[in-house]
Amino acid sequence: MTAVKEGFDIVAVGASAGGFDALCTLLARLPADFEIPIAIVQHRAKESEGLAGLLQDCTRLRVLEAEDKETLERGTIYVAPPDYHMLVEEGTLALSTEGLVGYSRPSIDVFFESCADVYGPRAIGVVLTGANADGANGLKRIVERGGQALVQDPRTAEVSVMPASAQRLVPRARVLTLEEIAAHLAERDRLHRRSQRSRVS
Repeated sequence: MTAVKEGFDIVAVGASAGGFDALCTLLARLPADFEIPIAIVQHRAKESEGLAGLLQDCTRLRVLEAEDKETLERGTIYVAPPDYHMLVEEGTLALSTEGLVGYSRPSIDVFFESCADVYGPRAIGVVLTGANADGANGLKRIVERGGQALVQDPRTAEVSVMPASAQRLVPRARVLTLEEIAAHLAERDRLHRRSQRSRVS
């Protein structure tokens, strides 16, 4: 009998206004042995620098600013650099300077859609606080490809527009507090490791 595949290959997180505090709260609650690679798109000014370093102070996991053709590694968090779209290829990240999408670069939708197309049911999309609808269409694509969708409860978000938009477009998404999102991801990671062991055996 073939084992059910419970694992995931990426957690894709999108945030905008109010995102730094939300990301800190979320990442601080993940266990130090969390393995699934996490990739974050946070809207920010093109001259903005140092987000990866600031987030490193919030978590025991390694945080890096993403580089083009960088291999996704277990236990690592990747942050999209300012003024670049971030996408995924099989096992790697890609950066693009193509035009703004929804007035944004990086675009959460662009990133989520690439995750959906590459990883399908092995992707988890997470939409946090923000002041526009970026991420909703991409989260819908993740669900259509069989992946999981998590949305910060708009009532707990510093700016509710982004998670509320995602909730409306993706009614199947789980709507959770930041603490609940962290607990859900930790449980998915435990299942992921179990799945990895079953593949080896």
